[in-house]
Amino acid sequence: MKLYLRLAWRNTWRHRRRTLIIVLAMGFGLSLMMMYDGLVDGFNQAIYGNAIKVLGGNIQVHAKGYGGSAGQKPLLALDNDGGILQTVLTQPGVVAASRRINTGGLASSREGAFAVGITAIEPELEQEVNLAGQNVIDGRGLTSDDGDSVLIGKGLAEAMGVGVGDRITLTGRSAHEQMRQRTMTVIGIYDLGMPDIEKLTVYISLNEAQTLYDLSGASTEVAIFLDEVGREREVIAALTPLLPGYEIQSFTDSYPELQYALASKGQAMDIFSVIILGIAGIGILNLLLMAVYERTREIGVLGALGLKPRQISLLFILEGTFIGVVGVGLGIVLGLAFNGMIRAVGLDFTAMSGMTSYTALITDKVYPSWGVGRLLSRAVTVAIIAALAAVLPAREAAQRDPAEALHYV
Repeated sequence: MKLYLRLAWRNTWRHRRRTLIIVLAMGFGLSLMMMYDGLVDGFNQAIYGNAIKVLGGNIQVHAKGYGGSAGQKPLLALDNDGGILQTVLTQPGVVAASRRINTGGLASSREGAFAVGITAIEPELEQEVNLAGQNVIDGRGLTSDDGDSVLIGKGLAEAMGVGVGDRITLTGRSAHEQMRQRTMTVIGIYDLGMPDIEKLTVYISLNEAQTLYDLSGASTEVAIFLDEVGREREVIAALTPLLPGYEIQSFTDSYPELQYALASKGQAMDIFSVIILGIAGIGILNLLLMAVYERTREIGVLGALGLKPRQISLLFILEGTFIGVVGVGLGIVLGLAFNGMIRAVGLDFTAMSGMTSYTALITDKVYPSWGVGRLLSRAVTVAIIAALAAVLPAREAAQRDPAEALHYV
């Protein structure tokens, strides 16, 4: 086998220009895939990461039985929510966590009543991750000491015809299924650039909600925010034995459409990558077919020396594999170099944030990852396609009759 490897490696570089063209094509294709993967990861963090923050965090911890009636947002108090919070904050990848109360209700003004989600938060603990609090455009954000104060979205404020300082009425169910109503002052208006989302949620302080909904000193949820999307399973696996008797769910359980959107991007790139590698595979096929015809007499000599057809085939398949491996190595180097340069400076897409509701959540530069999350599968695919592209030329070479090949001019 060592002899075959040496011969195949030497033959690979016989026509350096052609080999380099194919290697560059495969390497550039793989580097493009790494760049795409890295950029998609960056966009996932910039857009979906922020969407997850708006929707309540990467992971939520609830009392047992919450999942069976999650659609009604039941007010099931958590036992020892302070202990849960301390446990959660010790986990790697957790950047913030806080206690919350979530319930549904109505927000009413002279313009009418609007169905909303009422979210009670600990503003100081969520300062770094609460996008509503970070994007207050009028008035101020919440504090834990705020009593009859509410933070609402710009879309809801416009629909209700209210501004900072105006009073609105919040109506919701208490822990004992009694309807509770309170008139509150709008202390701030936040703007996420998405009016439909801004109409869905209003924020009050946790202390106020505990009094209003008969949950003295308790909460119904611990919201967990991670440093990146995709680590949810890892963190849940670590928390499950530490928090027995609780329901621990990721955003994918509550919002499966977000997970579907993330997965669909990867599927689109898989199709794109097959097309790119297929083009490179055609190049390898052409290169080796040319080699078969140019080296006809050499193939005859190899046959006369005693090499069997399958051994001659093996030589050409090894040549194709070598080209694929070199292309993989070059692609990895180029991909890491490109992603490293972009990671150092970031890509500023904030100017595009107002173009669509999808891009409105881009609040800063987009920083791609290294693009190595799917590198193994990409690299193996490149090597396999290179080897498969060599099968037809190898078969052609193996079928040459040594006597005829020796007299080939």
